[in-house]
Amino acid sequence: MKLPLLLFGSLLFVATQSCNEKALSQTETTSAEVHYEANWDSLANYEETAEWFKDAKFGIYAHWGVLSVPAYANDWYPRNMYIVGSDEYNHHVATYGKPSEFGYHDFVPIFKAEKFDAEAWAELFQQSGAKFAGIVAQHHDGWSNWDSKNNPWNSVDMGPKRDIVGELEKAIHSRGMKFVTSFHKARNLQIFQNDSSKWLDDTSYFPYNPEMPTSSEDSLVSIMYGNISKEKFYQNWLTELNEVINQYSPDLIYFDSKLSKLPDSIKAQFVADYFNYATKKGKQVVITHKEGELPKSVSLEDFEKGRMNKKTEEFWLTDETVSIGSWSYTNDLGLKTANEIIDVLADIVSKNGALMLNVSPMANGVIPENQQAILGEIGDWLKVNGEAIYGTRTWEVFGEGPTKQEKSGMFLAQLSYTEKDIRYTKKGNVVYAIILGWPGEHEEVQLSALSSEKMASLSQKVEGISILGSEEAIEFKSTQSGLSVMMPSQKVDDKAIVLKIKLGDKIF
Repeated sequence: MKLPLLLFGSLLFVATQSCNEKALSQTETTSAEVHYEANWDSLANYEETAEWFKDAKFGIYAHWGVLSVPAYANDWYPRNMYIVGSDEYNHHVATYGKPSEFGYHDFVPIFKAEKFDAEAWAELFQQSGAKFAGIVAQHHDGWSNWDSKNNPWNSVDMGPKRDIVGELEKAIHSRGMKFVTSFHKARNLQIFQNDSSKWLDDTSYFPYNPEMPTSSEDSLVSIMYGNISKEKFYQNWLTELNEVINQYSPDLIYFDSKLSKLPDSIKAQFVADYFNYATKKGKQVVITHKEGELPKSVSLEDFEKGRMNKKTEEFWLTDETVSIGSWSYTNDLGLKTANEIIDVLADIVSKNGALMLNVSPMANGVIPENQQAILGEIGDWLKVNGEAIYGTRTWEVFGEGPTKQEKSGMFLAQLSYTEKDIRYTKKGNVVYAIILGWPGEHEEVQLSALSSEKMASLSQKVEGISILGSEEAIEFKSTQSGLSVMMPSQKVDDKAIVLKIKLGDKIF
């Protein structure tokens, strides 16, 4: 199949730089134009971890679109409503009628986004402390939240009749934040039409069923449900990504799973198109993947609702949601606390990762007040303690304490951290000890990672300690078992508190 290619202007040479040239070419101010070929060897010359991303640490995005209209169960409602006997199917029949008669595509005219305010979203995200922010551009349902000329199921031609991605991009970039788009479409492709034993296999998002619209061969309906040829689907996938790249200049593109359904040639062409676009624009961009579905030489690994259990050399991302049970809005949506999310952020950053937190707007475009309140609490904490997060790097150890994360990976059980759990970051000659809870007034805290023996091995000494958000002088003493720090007489915060530990120059 002949693939569509983007024209990037006159490009000077093939990317065969040395490691030093590779690093130089990725600075935001570079004027060199490097052409990357659509093969992994050439693409590996691009620096996959942007400096802005390593500094940013915290971002926000939103699961929002047609899937928000039913507001029932979870973000897999569009699929499960077609599984006869499921809770979603029964709800759908009782509320809208049989899905064979009122299908998922019939929700499109109901998605009007009448109260969507991109400026208000961007302001909320910025006040929450996010350094990058965006939206699900395209979920498993194949709906495009942008002005697509390729996909007829888009927010300009149907539903809201608004360019959602475009409005957000302007609002977010104008505030100096980086812009994120996420893509979940790979799962949309149906691949089991000829095997009835696998019609319910969730490798394909919509279950194939001759009695349902999911099997429609109508030239329009079939596109939404992924019931088209693989070759056409591959071409659409690539073309739609390039639309978003060229129209909205995203700084980070996140991919959900099932990229394994796509041929390497198509994936490599996308990466080449994105890297060449970024190089021409003189910007650093980031791609994330799950479960090894893109090479680590061109992308960073993402852990959905999970993370690493140790400090790593490679930088990575965790995507987590403010909600419990669903990524998109539902009428009975449970929520995590700001305290829980801050603890997870500190744990992630201490191990060399970043957190992208999802919010769940209602179909009308309003982010519910209870979600806004959580983001506000996170923002208030970061206003005081952000220097222990932004622009930091990992220290000698990531942390200490009784609460153990037994394994790395996705979909991990939620841990409850305490004031005995400590996470470390560093910046210059400062080490930050983030204590994941208030130890108590006049309580003594022992930092075993900063024992006199450990500091001697690093040829450094502790020169002073302060607590962010407190003006009280802090007493401390160094012992062989650890650095002993006395808490102030007044509570600093119910959430995590940060000890700012200034180290002296190395002693030789």
